[in-house]
Amino acid sequence: MQINIQGVGIKVTDALNDFVNDKFKRLERKGELITKITVSLTVDKLDHIAKADLSLAGGTLHAEATAESMYPAIDALIDKVDRQLVKYKEKLKQE
Repeated sequence: MQINIQGVGIKVTDALNDFVNDKFKRLERKGELITKITVSLTVDKLDHIAKADLSLAGGTLHAEATAESMYPAIDALIDKVDRQLVKYKEKLKQE
């Protein structure tokens, strides 16, 4: 699983990079379908926005989360991606 992290209007520090990588490692147990993850971190005025695009074996997923700080935004993003992966895997089982 390849993770690309980019900052838009924000410098991606080592601590932020490690935090994102650690959080997305949690998805590896559910994400044998995941081939590539692109994470975009953006600051827009007072909002910190974290976006993720996941390339899967059968398609793509997109999630976005906003918070007052970057770390809670990343946490919310991980939760959304996790829920989407569970739904996606359930959908594959039904087919």
